[in-house]
Amino acid sequence: MKPETKQFLRQMLACLLCLLLGGGIALGAVWAWMGEDGRTLLSAQHLIAQRFVGDYDETEALHGTLGAMVEGLGDRWSYYLTPDEAKQVREDRENAYVGIGVTVNQEGEGGLEILTVTPGGPADEAGLQAGEVIQGVDGVAVTAENRTDLISSIRGEEGSRVTLTIADANGETRDVTVERKAVHGVTAAWTMLEGDIGLVTIANFYQGTADRVKQGVDELQQQGAKALIFDVRSNPGGYVSELTQILDDLLPEGVIFRTTAYNGKEKEYTSDASCVDLPMAVLVNADSYSAAEFLAAQLQESAGAAVVGEQTSGKGYSQMLFDLPDGSAMGLSTARYFTGGGKSLIGTGLTPDPQVSLTQAQQRDLLMGKLAHEDDAQLQAAIQTLRQE
Repeated sequence: MKPETKQFLRQMLACLLCLLLGGGIALGAVWAWMGEDGRTLLSAQHLIAQRFVGDYDETEALHGTLGAMVEGLGDRWSYYLTPDEAKQVREDRENAYVGIGVTVNQEGEGGLEILTVTPGGPADEAGLQAGEVIQGVDGVAVTAENRTDLISSIRGEEGSRVTLTIADANGETRDVTVERKAVHGVTAAWTMLEGDIGLVTIANFYQGTADRVKQGVDELQQQGAKALIFDVRSNPGGYVSELTQILDDLLPEGVIFRTTAYNGKEKEYTSDASCVDLPMAVLVNADSYSAAEFLAAQLQESAGAAVVGEQTSGKGYSQMLFDLPDGSAMGLSTARYFTGGGKSLIGTGLTPDPQVSLTQAQQRDLLMGKLAHEDDAQLQAAIQTLRQE
């Protein structure tokens, strides 16, 4: 726990004890203001600080308490972040950070499998490839116990270096030293498929994504695209502002997003008459989350876009990230959201038509950017659907 946090808690407890001893109107006012839950929380903290016989990490206890508070809401979309996690999330949402330019599989017990390598980033320049495994970081072997800490340690100060022990597909290992640099994530990419069908792949809906998507759609139309496919598979979502800007660029005049805030205030987001008048399809899977899922729902509702792939999760609350004094943060659900037509996705999600699944091996190849278009059954189903239209 930071010294200032400790000091604050001690001062608060001391103040309360003084009030308890002195009595009077002030005590009643503070006691009433805190409420029973607040008094219970402070009492528990005081008991642990004064009576617990064992050793414990005060910072870990605090983070555990805050995490449990959010978990106790029973809302699967609200979350708590430690200071390190909060810092990383803020950087990720800017689509720019200092690091080496890889994403890794954060699950499992062994090494860190590289899922993606940012084109032109430090890892790419050093020859790292998706599918390889990071077995050690600066001489420390990756284990189930330290993998989270080592993932964080791969990032660092710009210009500093990190040495990674890498295992390739054949199991051969090598040490690679990579210089940490500013990495700018590629949020959207596009290409023209056979039959003049444009494919726009959207990685997330964080900062700068809407401009990238507009650039891609404009270039594909200039190349003669007769239809568009938007791929939001395994897309974690992002900002409402980026989502609604993309929908505004694509859709005709009308309501494209509705929210009802925690205080009951309702808001509508609208699109102007300028739009993209082409047949559309959207690729989704079980990991198309939040704004990704909603993009598919609204394109289907407003433009008759075909939704192809797997059943989506059905998210219907939007979150705001609130900073806490020690650098940690709470992501709290503060509003319900609906399609322009007033439909909530909670409990239903989207049911694609056609429904098409990939094998586990194909899903891994897709994440790593190694799944060839002709082997992508979901993409091929979307192409076939557009051709029929």
